[in-house]
Amino acid sequence: MKDGELDSIDRRILHYLQQDARGTSSSDIAEKLGLSSSTVRTRLSRLEDTGIVRGYHVDIDYDLAGYPLYTKIICTAPVPERSALANRARDVHGVTAVREIMTGERNVYVNAIGTDHDDLNRISEELDGLGLDIVDEQLIRDEFVCPYHGFLDEDGADQ
Repeated sequence: MKDGELDSIDRRILHYLQQDARGTSSSDIAEKLGLSSSTVRTRLSRLEDTGIVRGYHVDIDYDLAGYPLYTKIICTAPVPERSALANRARDVHGVTAVREIMTGERNVYVNAIGTDHDDLNRISEELDGLGLDIVDEQLIRDEFVCPYHGFLDEDGADQ
């Protein structure tokens, strides 16, 4: 498999994994696709080995876990330092995700959680101390992740 070359079976396997990777076994996927479990396991291993599947992640309700404040901090970084600063931002306690944006002035997005406003202020101060210029902060009420439906067959059929 070359980079980006997925057949319809690979795409459908990815679709099922996105829905519930932890609760979906290779046997479950095999049954839905009319394949053997070993075929699905082999394809999953190949998807992992090529880096298409980078991991299996838990979806945490941070509010219920004791972190009621969830914020997106939008920053500007000098382009030559953008990657290094985005990578260093991941080490700030409370940061849950960092996105490096390729265009525009707002080129680093940081998701962070905290127990209170002082906690969020500390995170902002640490990001500022790294050299990120904070442009905006948005307090998020909730975020919903959904599977990419483009992995289904082109006609949208789930077979």
